[in-house]
Amino acid sequence: MKTYVLYNKKSDNKAGKNEAEQLREIWKNRQLEFVDAVSLEDYAGFFAALEPDDEVCLCGGDGTLNYFINHVDADSFKNKLYYYPTGSGNDFWNDLGKKKGDAPEAINKYVKNLPVVTVKGKTYKFINGVGYGIDGYCCEEGDRLRESSDKPINYTSIAIKGLLFHYKPTNAEVEVDGKKFRFNKAWLAPTMKGRFYGGGMMATPHQDRLDPERKVTCMVMNGAGKVHTLVAFPSIFKGEHVKKKIVKVMKGKNVRVKFDRPVALQIDGETILNVTEYSVESK
Repeated sequence: MKTYVLYNKKSDNKAGKNEAEQLREIWKNRQLEFVDAVSLEDYAGFFAALEPDDEVCLCGGDGTLNYFINHVDADSFKNKLYYYPTGSGNDFWNDLGKKKGDAPEAINKYVKNLPVVTVKGKTYKFINGVGYGIDGYCCEEGDRLRESSDKPINYTSIAIKGLLFHYKPTNAEVEVDGKKFRFNKAWLAPTMKGRFYGGGMMATPHQDRLDPERKVTCMVMNGAGKVHTLVAFPSIFKGEHVKKKIVKVMKGKNVRVKFDRPVALQIDGETILNVTEYSVESK
């Protein structure tokens, strides 16, 4: 039996490999073989060629998990799958109640039966959430800053500056399991499988990623001006924003969100630009 450690050398500002090496101390009794996931020519083929008793530990951030679920048939994957976070945000890990440095966790049950989002005619699975609105703008701006600097990205700072100066809210149409809603001045309209996104924001504090009904949660923050929204925004880090009048929470299995102008959208932190609508289906 082998335990393959697939590490993302680009994670956590290119410290991913060094952080993955910590597994040598945590798993002293395992036969570890380290594999650079970024350089794999046939990612899906690597998993298909595993022996039945081989184990795999994914090391990276939320983007690493997203890449796995969209390139491997996780629903039929039989080998033991672990996760050890070496990313900068680690929203999935936070949702499990874990902190960075904790021992790897088996995650087979978390990567099965995931919802899918359709954007611009393409379909993707997601493990944390789909961000739409100023959260998508933050990812867009973070990507831009990352291209010009190796400094850590402060998404909270980006969000505050966006609220005050750069991002303009939209009008939104939201449909959840056939029930339609309209919102003016929509700032956020994510649909979530877990509770956390954006590096620590608890967007949907009552969402259960192992919900037996497999429902997702759509949360809309809307109706307020810049200052009122800015005052309310910090409460999202503790999940207390859902108590405010400017927030509406809707649960269901089919969600469609449409904005009246194109904005950036993010799926588990991966950015898609110029999106006017998305739809989510959870079977």
